[in-house]
Amino acid sequence: MQKISNRNFLIVLAFVVGIVGGLAAALLKGLTHFIAAKLQDDLEWHFKYSLYLIFPLIGIFLSVLYVRKFIKGKKLEHGITPIIYAISRRSSRIDLHNIYTQIVTSAITVGFGGSSGLEAPIAYSGSAIGSNIGRFFGLSYKEVTMLLACGAAAGISGAFNSPVAGMVFAIEILLPEFSIPVFIPLLISSALAAVISRILYSEPLFHTAATDWEVSSIFFYILLAVLVGLYTIYFSKFSQVVKNWFSKIKNPYNKVWVSGISLGVMIFIFPALYGEGYLTIQQILDGHFNSIVKNSLFSDYRDMAWVVVCYTILTLFGKSFASLFTINGGGNGGIFGPSLVMGGLIGFAFAYGMNQTGFVQLNVPNFVMAGMAAALAGIMHAPLTGIFLIAEITGGYTLMVPLMLVASISYLINRGVMKYSVYTKVLAESGDLLSYEDKDRTVLSMMKLRYVLETNFVVLRPNETPLDRQTDIVHSKRNIFPIVDDKGKLIGIIYSERLFSILLGEEEGREKTFAVLAQKPNDIIIETEKMELVMTKMNKEDVWILPVVNKDDQYLGFISKSSVFNKYRSLLIRQGQYLE
Repeated sequence: MQKISNRNFLIVLAFVVGIVGGLAAALLKGLTHFIAAKLQDDLEWHFKYSLYLIFPLIGIFLSVLYVRKFIKGKKLEHGITPIIYAISRRSSRIDLHNIYTQIVTSAITVGFGGSSGLEAPIAYSGSAIGSNIGRFFGLSYKEVTMLLACGAAAGISGAFNSPVAGMVFAIEILLPEFSIPVFIPLLISSALAAVISRILYSEPLFHTAATDWEVSSIFFYILLAVLVGLYTIYFSKFSQVVKNWFSKIKNPYNKVWVSGISLGVMIFIFPALYGEGYLTIQQILDGHFNSIVKNSLFSDYRDMAWVVVCYTILTLFGKSFASLFTINGGGNGGIFGPSLVMGGLIGFAFAYGMNQTGFVQLNVPNFVMAGMAAALAGIMHAPLTGIFLIAEITGGYTLMVPLMLVASISYLINRGVMKYSVYTKVLAESGDLLSYEDKDRTVLSMMKLRYVLETNFVVLRPNETPLDRQTDIVHSKRNIFPIVDDKGKLIGIIYSERLFSILLGEEEGREKTFAVLAQKPNDIIIETEKMELVMTKMNKEDVWILPVVNKDDQYLGFISKSSVFNKYRSLLIRQGQYLE
């Protein structure tokens, strides 16, 4: 604090977060592929199909067992949604155990064949690294949020060896309102993570020689974008259906059985569903178009082009089932990776299928990459991330224009039907999403009723009279009095104006009990109600203050517009400091 400015200290911490995030990404990739290699390369080939039936089940079971035994009392969350929730509602606090728990559980899940991606877990782990480093040094909410985003950027950058995409991801998904200064820490963390990850685990995610795109194919890129956009709508809606279905299964081990056995059967029929699925995409990019059918039960028909196309489409929908079953069944992973695979399969089926008609000859690898960008843009509502990620990991900068086109169209189609992405839908419905389109609602959603509850009121009993409590009434600084029985239940209220009128003899009732004099309040606030509903009730009844009770109608206090406005002002100041 004496030797370095706050801004420069953040730069130093961004270096630290980038290095640690890169190490975490390299560790996760190395551990996952080590497990996968041991299970696949060290076993005789004729045993593999039968073992595919149980590998995913074992992986999900071990993941659930680890969580229940080693992080007792804590829930393992997965995906990007909890990171956004931490920024919105938990002052960017992420539990320390997520640094290693995300790595261990996702490596086990995916290494044993779970059909999900490693990108969300490493982004979560990186976010936990940034959050805990910031909290260790006692930084403010704004600064902790900045380091959290640096950690997420480092995770994505290290996972894909794509520093620009990592930075863009953090800005687009986690920091929707940003200013120029945030670029520097993000660039540093993202770049360092890519360097560290490349030193420790240099194997690229994809390698391809992208060729230039042809203007004559632009119509087909647009058509592909529309198809992918429609598919992302299906996937977004289907993900909620699967989540709701699994939520009805209360026993976590029953979820393991259901998801593990289902996943094993699907992988037996569609081997491309095993693990992340990137190997299949790479084979297609290398020109081995029949590879998706080659090792399946239908390998005898691998030279029939339309069988390849139809089987690819079935694999595409199988991937949506497999990834969602893996995640909701207890395994750890994200839909980031599956989104890329599904987009690549759509691009391949479309281009390869069009080529079979004989009317046009499309560059299949180019359309595979375009499909990947479009799927990521639509499902995640992150078109820039889709564009730069695919351009970086495939070296396909020559495809920048088609990538921009398909990503924006797919995003617009999905956004037209689905206002929120798969990451933010649940948060938006629960009022826990920071929305910069409706700042009033966002600030209100950040308030907790218990923080604006006022309790310094004189409580009157039903069997008492104004004369009994004359001294307390006269000396009270509040103009409203709750009438509460011996069990704590709210009977009614009475205002000071009426009590003074009674005590001065202007109105009869000096010896009447408060049970008789009690007035019914305009409305009552339940302690669990959200602040948006509270303000709606106040505005509807045009009142300044309302009583608050618990679910058993027991009196807790009052909430006034004054306290709400004061809290609103402090939150606005905090939100303004979010990323100056």
